[in-house]
Amino acid sequence: MDTEYWIAADKAHCWHPFTRQDEWVAGEPAEPLVLVAGEGAWLTDSEGRRYIDGNASIWTNVHGHNHPVINAAIAGQLEKVAHTSYLGFANPRASELAQRLCALFPPQSLERVFFSDDGSTAVECAVKMAIQYRLQTGEENRTEFIAFDQAYHGDTMGAAALGGVGAFFDRFRKLGFPVSHVAGLADLMALEEAALARTAAVIIEPLVQGVNQIRPWPAGMLRQLREWCDRHGVHLILDEVMTGFGRTGSMFACQREDVIPDFLCLAKGLTGGYLPMAATMVRGAIYDAFLGGAENAFYYGHSYTGNQLGCAAALASLDVFEQERTLAKIPAKVAQLQEGLARLADRYDVVHEVRQCGMVAGVELRGKAGERFAAADRTGEKVSLLARRHGLLTRSILDTLVIIPPLSIDRDEIDHMFRALEAAIHDYFQDETPA
Repeated sequence: MDTEYWIAADKAHCWHPFTRQDEWVAGEPAEPLVLVAGEGAWLTDSEGRRYIDGNASIWTNVHGHNHPVINAAIAGQLEKVAHTSYLGFANPRASELAQRLCALFPPQSLERVFFSDDGSTAVECAVKMAIQYRLQTGEENRTEFIAFDQAYHGDTMGAAALGGVGAFFDRFRKLGFPVSHVAGLADLMALEEAALARTAAVIIEPLVQGVNQIRPWPAGMLRQLREWCDRHGVHLILDEVMTGFGRTGSMFACQREDVIPDFLCLAKGLTGGYLPMAATMVRGAIYDAFLGGAENAFYYGHSYTGNQLGCAAALASLDVFEQERTLAKIPAKVAQLQEGLARLADRYDVVHEVRQCGMVAGVELRGKAGERFAAADRTGEKVSLLARRHGLLTRSILDTLVIIPPLSIDRDEIDHMFRALEAAIHDYFQDETPA
């Protein structure tokens, strides 16, 4: 078996997410890469070419690929058992992980953990819990939600209803939860009391929206949102699927503004980027409303809930945070990232804007006069593909190049990443001279 075989089998039988399948099968605009190995911040394809994993394998990888501590934890658990049912049974790793996650927050705040499989299901759990909580506490009319324009909260039907990206979700909107979308705090505060009386919860990606071309929220916005929710008796759901586990500089983005949500949705980096696993954390008072017999139970679950391999990986990832002082090392990397972004903006007229929140960054490309490129040109996508020639894998969101490397990336690797970005921009805009 070799590259040609794997690509042929893929084109014949596989269906990829967010992909124009007709182009993929035709090998346009580039033949697929077959990724076969990883080490630290690097990935290797089936032809032996190495690349910096510039988007952390879709924002999941935290400590680098093939990390010995996480590898050992998974191997050790595999010698015992890979998976056991969490329906009517407990297991050691899930118990330990829930305890450690709750210990990352103040006592009597986020006290319970519901495990599922991915970011979409973590959000799905939160919205179903939020509705059922209201139904069981005498607030039957509070079954609607408020979300933000251009937000992304996942692709299962309930999570999709919350999303604000029309191209992804408009065709499914009427099939999901009733949701009102607002642009920001001003719009939220202008809502009529009648609308608030129907609202169970507000959901937000804290500090920065990811799929909205990496757009940070204004400083202090999350704290103000928490205060608004408290005044109006509305629950706050934080979708930290992307921002959790060090991406913004603290373990969780909400900790940057000293905010504790009512529901916290986690996935992606939970296992260090190794295995699919998610968690929805809730306040104790919310959990208490689900006590009292079969009629109050939360009838929701997944076959692989509390998976022992996933829990072992997640526990090991938390160990690595402590052993390698991961969070303490982030500020220097954030500063280096900021310097690299500034150089790109200064050097190239086509770099319209750079946006950053911790280790999350976007480079928006536009014409010299600030005009957007035609959508049909797919400029960002083509620049991302050119970066492969220079040893960098990343993706664009429209014409914004996304930079979200593993937190383990070192200074030389960050420099390599920016050299590759510069080279790709130069390759595409060959008629342009640096600014």
